[in-house]
Amino acid sequence: MVEKLDQLVDEIGALYSKLLLIVGTNHGGKTALIRALATKRSITPVNVSAEMAARLAALPPKQRHLQAVNILRELAGQHAKGDLLLLDNLEVLFDKTLQLDPLDLLKRHAHSRRVIAIWPGELNNGRLMYANMGHPEHQNYSLDGVVPFEI
Repeated sequence: MVEKLDQLVDEIGALYSKLLLIVGTNHGGKTALIRALATKRSITPVNVSAEMAARLAALPPKQRHLQAVNILRELAGQHAKGDLLLLDNLEVLFDKTLQLDPLDLLKRHAHSRRVIAIWPGELNNGRLMYANMGHPEHQNYSLDGVVPFEI
């Protein structure tokens, strides 16, 4: 499966939006897959929640939503290898207090580089979902501008 993903990573370089989302069930091997790709490509995936939470914690609560986009941009710049960025643990991006649109944010990063990210939700009937309906962090997106990789 890592070979198929590795080939797809090369192919998305020609697209306008170079965003590939690895989608699958919880404990379905998504993190192991991105780590195998990382090893093959000699790059370290970013644990977005851990790294952003550490940086956001140093800010006053009222400043966090103002700095979240800048912090993610800095992390991307620090961890990208050439035009490739691997992202895992995106849950912090869905925190309502940060006032972000997680998928749009990922798409914006994917205009200038290939972004391979593990989607922390599911793909259902051609729609990306995060959290259940009624949950405060629930999101429902179309696949426009996204290349899904289901496992």
